[in-house]
Parts: sequence; C-alpha cells; structure tokens
Amino acid sequence: MKLFRIGHDFVYETGNLCFLFFPGERVEQASQADVKSGDFIVTRLKKSRASALALCMVCHGGRHGRAHERVEVTTEGFDKECELALGRAFYRAAAEVCGFFPPWGTLTGIRPVKLLRAMRAQGMSDGEAAQRLAGRYYVTDEKATLLAETADAQSGAIALSRPESFSLYVSIPFCTSRCAYCSFVSHDIEKAAKLVPEYVRLLCEELAATARTAAQLGLRLETVYFGGGTPTSLSAGDLRRIMAAVSDNFDLSSLREYTVEAGRPDTLTAEKLEAIVEGGAGRISINPQTMDDAILRAVGRLHTAGDIRSAYGLARQAGVPAVNMDLIAGLPGDTPAGFENTLRQVIALQPEAVTVHTLAMKRSSELVTGGGAIYNAQGSAVNAMLLASGRLLYEARYRPYYLYRQKNSAGNLENTGWSLAGFEGLYNIYIMDETHTILSCGAGGVSKLRQPGGGRIERIFNFKYPYEYISRFEQILDKKKQVTELYAEFAGQNADTAFGSQPRRRS
Repeated sequence: MKLFRIGHDFVYETGNLCFLFFPGERVEQASQADVKSGDFIVTRLKKSRASALALCMVCHGGRHGRAHERVEVTTEGFDKECELALGRAFYRAAAEVCGFFPPWGTLTGIRPVKLLRAMRAQGMSDGEAAQRLAGRYYVTDEKATLLAETADAQSGAIALSRPESFSLYVSIPFCTSRCAYCSFVSHDIEKAAKLVPEYVRLLCEELAATARTAAQLGLRLETVYFGGGTPTSLSAGDLRRIMAAVSDNFDLSSLREYTVEAGRPDTLTAEKLEAIVEGGAGRISINPQTMDDAILRAVGRLHTAGDIRSAYGLARQAGVPAVNMDLIAGLPGDTPAGFENTLRQVIALQPEAVTVHTLAMKRSSELVTGGGAIYNAQGSAVNAMLLASGRLLYEARYRPYYLYRQKNSAGNLENTGWSLAGFEGLYNIYIMDETHTILSCGAGGVSKLRQPGGGRIERIFNFKYPYEYISRFEQILDKKKQVTELYAEFAGQNADTAFGSQPRRRS
C-alpha cells in the first residue's frame, strides 16, 4: 500500500493511522501522488490565506472512502489543528472503507489518563471532557468513562507521593524462553548461565551505590519493583542475595509496596516463593497470558494452564498477600470466545489484580521479525475481547486503576490494570502517571527523574545487555553521579522555568 503525503510532513500521525486500520500491511510513504491503481491512501493539506483544507482518500480492496475538514487560519495553534484535522479526515475515510471505528479515535498518546486529568485541572467536568475527547479525537463515551474511573482510582495513590518520594526498579533480564510477542531485553537463563553470578554481584553493588545516592539526596522510598525478563528465572539463592541488597542498603521505613514479577509459572518453586516473602515482597505477578494450551505453545510459553493453577496454589500456600495475573488480548489463534473463557478461568482463581494487555507488534519481537504473517488479529475482534474483560471483571468486583497504550497495538487499544478495592498496584500508577522519580538498577534499566513540584523529567539509561552491563560497570557507577547533578539542577530552577524546559536524553 502507498501512503501519499501532499502539502504536509505529518509522517508520525499518518503512519500510526495506517497501522490502526491496516495492521500488518507494508506501507510505502511518498510525498507526490501518481496514483494508477491498487491500494493507496492520499493525504493532502491545501493552505490558503484564510484557511487550510485537510483531505484524505482511501482505496483498499476495491472500496473507497473520502473525507475533508477545514481549519481557519485564525484558529489558535493553527499548525497543530491542521494535523488533528488531517487525522480526523483520515479516520473517517478509512473507517468508511474498513467498517471499523476504533474507540480511541485518532488519539495516539500512551497516557490518556493524564490528558483527562489535565482537562479536569482546567475546570472541565467529566461530561465536558468526554465531549471534548469525542469532538477532537473521536474517542467513544465508553473509553472516556474508563478514563474517568481510572483517574478516580489513582487519585488516592498519587496523593500519597511527596516531593521527595521515589520508587526503585530492579532489572533481571533473564527468562526461560523468549515469547513470540516479547521485545524486552531478556536472555535465555541457560545460555546466559555464565553471566548470572557476576551480574548478580554487580547488581547488588549498583543497588548499594543507588541507596547511598538516595540517602544523600534525602529521598523517600515508596515502592520497589523487580521486573525483567523474569526475576524468578534466577535461583532462590540469587533472589535472596538481591533482595538482601535492597533491605540492607535502603531505608524501607516508608515503603508502601514491594513487587516481584514471577510471570512464568514454570519458574516458580516453593523455595523461591519463600525467598520472595522472607525478602519483604508482598505482591507478585503470575502471568498466564492465556489459558489455552495450544496458544501458549504457539507463542513460545513453556508451560500449560495447569502449571498456572499449580503456581497460583504455591503462592497462596507461601502466604503471598497479593497476586496479579496478566492476560494478552489478540494473541495469534485466539478468539473473543476463547479470550472470555480465559478470563473466566482466571477470575475463578480470585487474584487480587488482573492486567489485560492488548497485543502490540514490537519491532524486535518474533511476530514482526518473522514477517508478521503469524499476526492477523483484527481491531474489532480485540475490542470485543476488551469489552468482555470489562464486563466480567466489573461483575467480579474488580475496578480499573491504571491504563496505558503502546504504539502499534491491535486496534490502537489499551492495557488496563484491574484490582479489587485496596489492591491497586502503586508502582504501576506511579510509573504511568510519572508521579515521582524512578531509580533503576540493572541492565536495561531507565532511571526517570522528575523535578519535585515541577514538570521537568530527565532519563538516565543503563547499558541494555547483561554482558555490556558487566564489562562497562564502572560507567554504570559514574552514571549515578548524574542523579545528584540533576537534583542540584532541579533545586536551582523555579517551577515556571521547569515547566518550560525540554527533557534531555542521557546515556
């Protein structure tokens, strides 16, 4: 398919909308239209002294759609409004051809809850915000309601955070196998076995250095999160060593939540769960993704639905207070009926939280590098899965508490965390809302520093791969100095300056 851009350079917006309506198709972008035949999209912006006319024509599979919209030059933020108008014209023309009206409309941001919160801060009621979301982005009332409910659930957690608050992320980039949809930095634990002892030793050293920095700055630790990869791919002994490095070095007197991802049930043992509980964690994730054994095999999971139930039982026997279970809507071979069956099985286990993800086509995942043929989930089918999840989870007394969206997700749809009352995942809220600083340790970790009381955010990137993390560890320790330097800069700025600053990437 060819995508023609005439009179504008809105590559990002038009590219996202192409994926939204025509996932898996190869799109060739061009700036001049020489349309002969076949499938194509023409987007055009014609400007005059008085206005701009945004036009879109879509031809796909023998069907045609057209739409246009005018923007007056006197409109505030004229250039941005032209981009939005072109997006709305694209949406209407493509929806006419495809017969699918994506419920998030043209909205592409990954944190739509923050958008609603900003509208509330401007004095809008939720009804007025819903009208604006519908008129400006074509967001449905259902999604606007989901945003409002999620924002309400987050308000208490966000209010707990102080200017000196921070959270700690610990990266364990090892797993038992690589899932077809995965794009995270993770290494096969067996193939990387020689790296693990040194990685664990240096990670503990980095944790100690990070704790010294946090203490020097007077920071207050709110949540700890072990992610990966799969942290429980490590031995019980290694888990104990890393968790001891946290408890021995950080002041945990203000800690509100401690989470360890135990996502792969085939990595869980009674000994590891004992280490996790004794190490201070009160929340784990056991992630089925699906309860269909055939789909599990197809995406490279080395476990069955029966293994998931067994792992869940072990967690309860170990006395884990809160369990989260992740699911993915849109996995290859799944259907709305099959996904609903998975949901019912998971809800029957009664975990404290359930996170429903939409399959995202990540560039480094096997689904994409393998040519994309394995992926054929349609946005309308995935939306039906999410509708079922909302209905069933509401009936079981779960409520949405955090929400985000990923680029190139099926149907441009969302990932939503649901929980029983009182079991909202604080770390998930803080990282998605960008409430306060996140200090990250380990390979692939990204520290995100937020100016206390301001809008400025800076990022510091650790080396991505374990072997690089090990071989260049002295540079990792040098990066810790940047945390102190940035907080000194934060202290020297007033709020007005901070809100107008541009974030910088630090590597």
